[in-house]
Amino acid sequence: MTSKTAKPVSNAQRAVQQLREMVFSGELPAGSDHLETELAERLGMSRTPVREAALLLESQGLVEMRPRKGVRILPVSATDMREIYDVLTELESLAAERAAEAGYSEPQLTELAAAIDDMDGAIADEDLEAWAEADERFHVELVRLGGNSRVQMIVAMMGDQVRRAKASTLFVRPLPVQSNEDHRQVYAAILAGDPAKARRVHRDHRRHARDVLTELLDRMRLRTL
Repeated sequence: MTSKTAKPVSNAQRAVQQLREMVFSGELPAGSDHLETELAERLGMSRTPVREAALLLESQGLVEMRPRKGVRILPVSATDMREIYDVLTELESLAAERAAEAGYSEPQLTELAAAIDDMDGAIADEDLEAWAEADERFHVELVRLGGNSRVQMIVAMMGDQVRRAKASTLFVRPLPVQSNEDHRQVYAAILAGDPAKARRVHRDHRRHARDVLTELLDRMRLRTL
């Protein structure tokens, strides 16, 4: 029997991971500019993997490469979020519909139910970070249950920008009690095999989430003008 070893992480992959974490944590604030040499020094590596990482993050909408000015950390845009949520709403609603059509049994929906339970516990503890983590698990699992690999790929491409927008508004939004109830209704519709209800409830949920998020982003932008 041959043993399998994990493939080593390249410097470019490590740079992507570390730069993404620095953007999400606010260590690299929105609107700030950074030379590649500065970022390379902070990460303890050469400029080449940093540039490769920055180009990938640019394709994901997190940074902008500026000639002779380096890397600019892009702010979270309410307009971008409206467009992203419009796409997410349709794709995730389709996933909810397909999941309800699939005839999943209760044991097959364990991960979905566990995410809802964790969201309820986080709300009870008023732990918004734990709620956001469980909420993301719910949506990822919902899309997986939809069974369309291309939907999964497109939703995953938008994941970083959505997580960043949520992180920037997490502590100024109302306690997301209604969101948990929406998730329970989607779960119940999937378990009951009701595709129309699963799609309708999830679409309404995502549209409401879009409106809450973009209103907060607009309000935050106005305060900085």
